[in-house]
Amino acid sequence: MYRRIFFYSLMLIVAIYSQTTLGQTVTNVNISESDDAPIISRHIYGHFAEHLGRCIYEGFYVGENSTIPNSAGVRLDIIEALKELQIPNLRWPGGCFADTYHWMDGIGDLEKRPTIVNTWWGGVTEDNSFGTHNFLNLCEELGAEPYLSGNVGSGGVQELADWVQYTNFKGKSPMSDLRRENGRDEPWTVKYWGIGNEAWGCGGNMRPEYYADIYKKYVTFMSDADIEGGLYKIASGASNDDYNWTEVLMKNIPKNMLEGVALHHYSVIDWDAKGPDVDFDEQTYFNTMKESWLMEELIVKHTAIMDKYDEKKEVDLIVDEWGGWYEVAEGTNPGFLYQQNTMRDAMIAGMNLNIFNNHADRVKMANLAQTVNVLQAVILTEEEKMILTPTYHVMNMYKVHQDATLIPLSFDSPKYTLKEESLPALTISASKDEGEKTHISFTNIDANKAHTVSLDLNSLNIKNISGTVLSSDSLQDHNTFENPDKIAPKDFKDFKFKKGKLEVNIPPFSVIVLEGYK
Repeated sequence: MYRRIFFYSLMLIVAIYSQTTLGQTVTNVNISESDDAPIISRHIYGHFAEHLGRCIYEGFYVGENSTIPNSAGVRLDIIEALKELQIPNLRWPGGCFADTYHWMDGIGDLEKRPTIVNTWWGGVTEDNSFGTHNFLNLCEELGAEPYLSGNVGSGGVQELADWVQYTNFKGKSPMSDLRRENGRDEPWTVKYWGIGNEAWGCGGNMRPEYYADIYKKYVTFMSDADIEGGLYKIASGASNDDYNWTEVLMKNIPKNMLEGVALHHYSVIDWDAKGPDVDFDEQTYFNTMKESWLMEELIVKHTAIMDKYDEKKEVDLIVDEWGGWYEVAEGTNPGFLYQQNTMRDAMIAGMNLNIFNNHADRVKMANLAQTVNVLQAVILTEEEKMILTPTYHVMNMYKVHQDATLIPLSFDSPKYTLKEESLPALTISASKDEGEKTHISFTNIDANKAHTVSLDLNSLNIKNISGTVLSSDSLQDHNTFENPDKIAPKDFKDFKFKKGKLEVNIPPFSVIVLEGYK
């Protein structure tokens, strides 16, 4: 009798232990490959460069006479860093700035270009030395698609139509002739065009019904003739949970005039009290993660509205502004939006990229705000110095998903709990590339606990696995110009892989990417 009791007790202990690792509950992740799974568009990994603070001037652009090594005035170290990221697209010139920018002010003889006051960002005077040619030539050098935001707020229909002709028309016309006079014979063939920016706010404080009519008017005069497949036109979309905006646009704009609808969402806890960029406490971190997690809900609800009017998913969701937004770094210009980039930003990046990947059926482009020296930047500069941020490293780790086929996953995430509130601790996404390599990315936002996951990979025919992790000792850790490599990816080996079964221990506030291959 006692032996039987002992035996059953032992079996119970083994069963409990089999579901735990050092006291941690094991989360089972189910894999369901599908023949009709979507491709994760490389354009999800896009970037954003606005005339804001030190993003363009003193960031990208230092001028041809600078002692900092440059190509046509653009820093060579930034070019090489962005090439390493394989950035697929770059959005320019804004942002709010776009609806005050007149593109013809930025072409032709430098000495004759008028100045402009950047009324949105710091009230600084710019000399228009960085313009259309500089930006489009930079995109060519990066191998990235340019994404131009047209001026609908203060610019006219003809102005935008002329910009399209200037950049794209191969034949003889007033605008193509002007382009050739300015030193560029062949057009750049710019495919991606935003029709205004944040039309509900800084782009004109419009009603959605009014903007829908404005949108149709502008795109009517934008020539598709010289672009294979036509221009890819993106409507200024909703802010956060303004679902009515999406409803009105989808209802009132014919699908043959619309390729994408934008969505903007920042991980900001309070627009009047955003919290510090470095010296934040765990409660502030938790609240930021809660705002970041809203991206999942926003995509689900906005796409549900899109599905009502577009069952075949012919119109894409374009998240062309996303990222963390805090109070500016101490001692910097409030209008320049310069902030440090900590492990908290790595969490935002990993979480959101997993969300975008998992919604690849609708989300076809996203643009992190912003590339250099502004908000959740991937690069920070200080005169001749340059550093790569934790966000840069996450995007570099995740680039393996670009244009790969999504592998759908399902699981019940363990919770990250603080006081009386809880959030899902884990986001995970997976894909298979053309070379039959499988990549699985994990982000654990839990500030205190590691979490263990288990996956059965037998259906994927994987024989070997290697991994990379981004982690640090403190959420507030960041790279500095004095210590630029404090946070950098490292080899990851804290997993077990046997007979097709994978078990991974994911440290607190860390990002991991595993590669599986034959």
